[in-house]
Amino acid sequence: MEKMTDLVYGRHPVLEALQSERSVEKVLLAENINKNSVRQIVERAKEEKIPYQWVPRARIDQLAEGQNHQGVVAQVAPYKYASLDMLFARAAQKQENPFFLILDGIEDPHNLGSILRSADAAGVHGVIIPKRRAAGVTSVAEKTSAGAAQHVPVVRVTNLNRVADELKEQGIWLVGSDGSAEQTYTEVDYSMPVVLVIGSEGSGIHSLLKKKCDFLVKLPMKGKVTSLNASVAAGILMYEVLRSRSVYG
Repeated sequence: MEKMTDLVYGRHPVLEALQSERSVEKVLLAENINKNSVRQIVERAKEEKIPYQWVPRARIDQLAEGQNHQGVVAQVAPYKYASLDMLFARAAQKQENPFFLILDGIEDPHNLGSILRSADAAGVHGVIIPKRRAAGVTSVAEKTSAGAAQHVPVVRVTNLNRVADELKEQGIWLVGSDGSAEQTYTEVDYSMPVVLVIGSEGSGIHSLLKKKCDFLVKLPMKGKVTSLNASVAAGILMYEVLRSRSVYG
């Protein structure tokens, strides 16, 4: 049975939820919190006529299940995933070549949240994730994203390989991150319509999806560690797209 509400916790994520189009049903604030630190949240809740309530911190601790909530939790409508068409529309609205991410098997919601935060900063038009064996946009991911989950559309699909084919048919180039690639990540002109394909830290991009990539690129590694955290690698690649587009676009 689908949940009727989700939780968003942390001061910045809750404020972002209040300022977005997401339906916020109620805000809970810890009684012992510094009132000035949540002044904007309370003011926004009043403006939007959203109920807010001061409760014992133990109640928020219970709801947040050990996560860092900063004394603030909001009950919100379940996260609404976007469609692929919405991503293309967003790029068109900004008069930019499409710039998407495909995340293949990112299971840690903290990594997903960090990637969404970087994606918002780097101007990514949307992120595509699989429905199975991968993290969704949970309260943990939203908290880690520092509110970026409210601004970067996320599409959740049944089959990444099928979506890759659809994107290629629409003129999008797929650039996959792979440690064994011959090209380094700076050798590609990212001013074209592009999707960055990021695999999990353990197994990387699945073999069939990797074969569909037009380019495979690697991040040079000079240390003894064999790979970077997925969110760090994604952030480096996203900013290379941003840099490349400022040079060539």
